Amino acid sequence: MSVIKVAILGFGTVGEGVYRTIQSHAEELTAVLGKRVEVAAVLIKNMQKERDISGDVLISTDFEEILGLPQLDIVVEAIVDKEPTFTFLKKAIQRGCHIITANKEMFAHHGKELLELAEKNKVSVGFEATVAGGIPVIQTLRQLLKINRVQQVQGILNGTSNFILTEMREKKQSFAQALRLAQENGYAEADPTNDVEGIDAFYKTMILSRIAFGEEPNWEDVERKGITSITSELIAATETLGLRFKHIASISNVGNQIKATVKPALVGKSHPFYDVEGVENAVNVHSDIVGGITLKGPGAGMFPTASAVIEDMVHVCQSHPAKRNFTSSLVASDDQKIGKIEEIWLVNGFSTKLINPSITWINQVSEDIFIIKAAKKVVDQLANQQKNLVYFPILGEYELAIKTKSLTAL
Repeated sequence: MSVIKVAILGFGTVGEGVYRTIQSHAEELTAVLGKRVEVAAVLIKNMQKERDISGDVLISTDFEEILGLPQLDIVVEAIVDKEPTFTFLKKAIQRGCHIITANKEMFAHHGKELLELAEKNKVSVGFEATVAGGIPVIQTLRQLLKINRVQQVQGILNGTSNFILTEMREKKQSFAQALRLAQENGYAEADPTNDVEGIDAFYKTMILSRIAFGEEPNWEDVERKGITSITSELIAATETLGLRFKHIASISNVGNQIKATVKPALVGKSHPFYDVEGVENAVNVHSDIVGGITLKGPGAGMFPTASAVIEDMVHVCQSHPAKRNFTSSLVASDDQKIGKIEEIWLVNGFSTKLINPSITWINQVSEDIFIIKAAKKVVDQLANQQKNLVYFPILGEYELAIKTKSLTAL
């Protein structure tokens, strides 16, 4: 029986998970692919560190040595940072290898170039593991895009932020306490900036945008906010209203433009993200025919991410060579103007002395926490006038506690 030879770059959590899964699911892989899958090589940093890897596997710190193997069919990249990973994968493609990556930062920056190079060399690229761990969101979008026109994609894409918000609400912890617990459990790095400031989720959002709409928004135009402004007091106050904080990435077609945001929002019990807790991820896709679909599951970890890599392995072996671009599914929506649609907001630090006919007062949660209805541009202007003001959109339906009245009546 012929063999598919695989090299794994990196033997951390993801790399080891892929190695273990290839071993434990060898029969299933053979049954699906009609060939045995073997790990031929593993790229590591430290040769002195002991690892439970079979003796017939090449273990090396030199990527060129791995690239020089007589047979090499698939290169799985599970490292971090944009370089040298981008260079490694380009060389693998040029050699004629399919590639699979779990590196969202590198792929957000260089995915287009890798796809173009793969098409030229008649090989495939797998990148399911770059977004939402074990949730097959990319494959789902690819299936939907055959006929459906995707209108909006929303997601909880960072398990660390979701874990922190869950701990703060359930255990009445401060942000610092919840972050420390996330670090102790291995969910957050010693420097958690990428997670808590929304950078990790931003990279994943850009990858999803290209899949869903065939293009990305200008990165500089994307509103990105982390969760550091959310206090225990805010969480307690909103809980009395049946609302929960979630860090949500959103991509949509507004006025025939791609609009993306990555920021905290509030959701009620009817929203599909309300019960997404801990380190879970979730993605909601809304399209014109099927309507809304929500995928939910573990967003990180050894085996959830390895699952995405293994499914990609099957996909690249069975599919045609990578296509450079995805079909754009933009549909004109002339009645929508960015920033002008009125939304429901929770604002903290709001001055009731301010008279503004563009704002409708809905509810007073506490002395300085209010729920209002206004266009985003109006709320942005308020924030510029009142430097201590923070504000969060309330997504989905919000049951009004009292009849709405003009803010000027306060």
